[in-house]
Amino acid sequence: MLTAYRETDGALARLASGAPLAEALWIDLYRPSAEEAAAVSALGVAVPSLIDMEEIEISNRLTRVGGTEVMTVVLPGMSALRAAMAGPVSFLVSRERLVTVRHHVPRPFETFPARADRASAGCASPAQLFLGLGEEIVARLADLLEGAGAALDRVARGVYGGGAAAQPKLLQEALEEVGRQGELLGRVRLGLLTMERAIDFFDVTAAGAGGQALPEALVHELLRDIHALEVHVDFLGQRVALITDATLGMINLSQNNAVKGLSVVAAVFLPPTLIATVYGMNFTVMPELSLPWGYPGAVGLMIGSAVASYLFFRWKKWL
Repeated sequence: MLTAYRETDGALARLASGAPLAEALWIDLYRPSAEEAAAVSALGVAVPSLIDMEEIEISNRLTRVGGTEVMTVVLPGMSALRAAMAGPVSFLVSRERLVTVRHHVPRPFETFPARADRASAGCASPAQLFLGLGEEIVARLADLLEGAGAALDRVARGVYGGGAAAQPKLLQEALEEVGRQGELLGRVRLGLLTMERAIDFFDVTAAGAGGQALPEALVHELLRDIHALEVHVDFLGQRVALITDATLGMINLSQNNAVKGLSVVAAVFLPPTLIATVYGMNFTVMPELSLPWGYPGAVGLMIGSAVASYLFFRWKKWL
């Protein structure tokens, strides 16, 4: 899908259907078809394929082709099936326009067009659009971290509160939630790392895109925000590890209590079992078998031994 925008009165307006692409200041390609890629390539901007975008070497992700800066970052978003994922997004910044290529849906690409006029960098040039999008992406990553922190708070309250210790299902759900948040933190961390590299690269080569230097104060503020979020990601990662260890500890305690209960029950019934075994032997000479009180005496002895064992365990506080 191809979506094109032009700058009108300091804001972004969607290009009318049938208008020439040469008038666009920003062209956003989402899972582009061969025809859409060819139409953009005709403007002098080579559209990378998904295989090209998935190259992991920095030399392939951050490069300059002619007068176009080609930067590929990895951002969290939603797949075509609405599943959370992280995927590559390419920014192609030339003197005339910004072209973005993606195969999944990071939310900033849906929210930025309506808020471009309020971006700190503005939206009058491709370079400003890239910085504005970068600002929107960093803000979205901050929102994801805030949501992850709130989710970890809820899990921690359930685990540390003690109520979950007696309910294995709640502990399982806690582990699943912590795992989901850990995966989210990994995607956010990768997004911050690749965005930081892209902004650093673009700051150095900005003279080749848009013909003007970038506002250093804005670039430094954006990088400062990224560094702060990276520290926050590391903090939340430590919380994930701590809560995981605590949850596993609660599971171990729950299992130990169950095993201890079974062990105590087995120990309580051990003396009666021994007595019943003795009187179940088939020897010819067993005087108690011929006595009238033999059976009630054996039963009473079994009950008494079980009660004595139970009281002993209670006295030792093993129950």
